[in-house]
Amino acid sequence: MATDTLKSTPGASGASGGLRRLLLDNGALTALIILVIAMSALSGDFLTTDNLLNIGVQAAVTAILAFGVTFVIVSAGIDLSVGSVAALSATVLAWSATSEGVPVWIAVILAIATGIACGLVNGVLISYGKLPPFIATLAMLSVGRGLSLVISQGSPIAFPESVSHLGDTLGGWLPVPVLVMIVMGLITALILGRTYIGRSMYAIGGNEEAARLSGLRVKKQKLVIYALSGLFAAAAGIVLASRLSSAQPQAAQGYELDAIAAVVIGGASLAGGTGKASGTLIGALILAVLRNGLNLLSVSAFWQQVVIGVVIALAVLLDTVRRKAGATPVTAGAGGSSGLKGPQAVKYGLAVVLVAAIVGGLSLFNNGSSSSNPKVGLSLSTLNNPFFVQIKEGAQAEAKKLGADLTVTDAQNDASQQANQLQNFTSEGVDSIIVNPVDSDAAGPSVRSANKADIPVVGVDRGVNKAETAALVASDNVEGGKLGAKALAEKLGGKGKIVILQGLAGTSASRERGAGFAEGLKAYPGIDVVAKQPADFDRTKGLDVMTNLLQAHPDVQGVFAENDEMALGAVKALGSKAGKSVQIIGFDGTPDGLKAVKEGTMYASVAQQPKELGRIAVENALRAADDKEVEKTVKVPVKVVTAQNVDEFTG
Repeated sequence: MATDTLKSTPGASGASGGLRRLLLDNGALTALIILVIAMSALSGDFLTTDNLLNIGVQAAVTAILAFGVTFVIVSAGIDLSVGSVAALSATVLAWSATSEGVPVWIAVILAIATGIACGLVNGVLISYGKLPPFIATLAMLSVGRGLSLVISQGSPIAFPESVSHLGDTLGGWLPVPVLVMIVMGLITALILGRTYIGRSMYAIGGNEEAARLSGLRVKKQKLVIYALSGLFAAAAGIVLASRLSSAQPQAAQGYELDAIAAVVIGGASLAGGTGKASGTLIGALILAVLRNGLNLLSVSAFWQQVVIGVVIALAVLLDTVRRKAGATPVTAGAGGSSGLKGPQAVKYGLAVVLVAAIVGGLSLFNNGSSSSNPKVGLSLSTLNNPFFVQIKEGAQAEAKKLGADLTVTDAQNDASQQANQLQNFTSEGVDSIIVNPVDSDAAGPSVRSANKADIPVVGVDRGVNKAETAALVASDNVEGGKLGAKALAEKLGGKGKIVILQGLAGTSASRERGAGFAEGLKAYPGIDVVAKQPADFDRTKGLDVMTNLLQAHPDVQGVFAENDEMALGAVKALGSKAGKSVQIIGFDGTPDGLKAVKEGTMYASVAQQPKELGRIAVENALRAADDKEVEKTVKVPVKVVTAQNVDEFTG
């Protein structure tokens, strides 16, 4: 049966040829070394102990997920459900331990059992239901995420303190997630290299029909393979939730793609038959180094996605070049140069020393260089929304005016990605941090790390729980919701049927705006809310959800959307009814929203003046960095903007 052990063909000779062969035979390792050297040369903050440990923590969840996916890919399968299974397992643990009062150790077992059960369902659908792995695991991706939202009711659940220690450090410096990653990696290597099921994976991936004819019970082996993937996903979910001190129902979205990328970058083939734990670990480290380094270099969040995609393609291309250059697969148990012997070991050692010398020299060189301008890091929950883009623009204008270097990052509505970005700012040693939390609880641990490093933190638009912030610059979302309810109810004459388009489940903005709107409607018993559905703060989803709701409620008279983007989607769905027979109120006061108000297709928007939020946040962050007094809470007024006052509004 085929494995991923490689044997080089004769050719190059001497030290240079040996080094060339060494690098070609380890494409992912070569890519990682090049990245480390490049990042060390470009940023003096990269090659520090704190930042390297930070990279390890950021790689941990992806690596653990990827170890499980390695089993699947080696056997020529695919698992798209690991991100959702991770979120579901963590949610089950938090819900059972807190809401249901189950002992923590039993809750942990339930979480692990949940992951294994999801994997077994995948295995049954693939082995006995004859579904393609892509379809079966895509279905589980949706089911797992949906169950996570159902159990949590769309809100984060606090994680038990005893389990949250998995996100802490040992001895005050060694991160526990890194230790868990190493242990899971060793288990993966042991299973792949030393067990019957591991050898079966390579056999199935190499030639499934031949494996079946040789006596392997392929269907039962696949059950075990996908169960292992689910087990590792559950472990990753527990580690992730421990880092965030809460189980996020929307956590680990897109992580399945990172996990698959890590496995492929590490040298595995999607056709099956090859792959190893060390390669997967290197692939996960490459992704973590990229994201960390690009943050430190203040690369635009939009360009980061482009760069990461290009580097992934180049890493896989390097592996293709390596194979064409003469490295050929060696079957399991075959002899040859699978180990390091004699001159080869010497060459390998010299290569390691050379790389260490280069990196060390670059580190010393960069430690002496620094900018005289104060450095501020701004982590926004998303830049895929005009409201937050305006916060960024206001912050950038103020930073330029005050002579500060501002680095802006995009968390893409992922609490764990934001935690990584905040840790990067702390490792970089910025003078102050501004955070617009994806979730107020999940941002707490990373902000506490900044507190320990004596870096002042300013919250913008949303607060941070269980951590110290120098100031909170925000509008009152609850009050804005109440104003929206009053405006819509009065426009409808105190009676009528309305629908509510909710924001991204689990976010504090959605919860607070919804709560304020519900509170405001209590004064108008004639208003009947006939439907509430999430549209994730997205215009396209707002269009689709509103179109669907109109099928069941064609006589609706009003719409409250928790942001302008969803309101604009509703305008499109309603067509000629918008602003005439159906009144629509949005939230945020974005340029497109105000334009719709002026045109009459939207009745109103609860405007927050986002540029002012960004400007005041930077001003307070720099004051806090200079140890000057700042107000703990700075409220930027909200205002209901209608066609009557839209020309006066300059937010």
